[in-house]
Amino acid sequence: MGDITIPASDMHHLLADPDRGFGASYQQAFASLAVSHRGRPVAKIVPLLRAAADRALLGFTGADLVEQAQAISTGARYELRVRVAGA
Repeated sequence: MGDITIPASDMHHLLADPDRGFGASYQQAFASLAVSHRGRPVAKIVPLLRAAADRALLGFTGADLVEQAQAISTGARYELRVRVAGA
């Protein structure tokens, strides 16, 4: 399970919000990779997750991304604990 803290004003970077014009959220990118990259090597998935996190302006650690990539590769459930800071 991963952990991330983000400002309340940036929740749309993480979760899909059709009312915000941010573009693809990290949630959307992760879900897409979970479908398209199941069974693929973790080393191929990590750079794609890193690019998605960078586009979404989210500061996942390398270890977080590897853990997420392992879940995608194996089809395992992945839980992310989100702390929302301030308003």
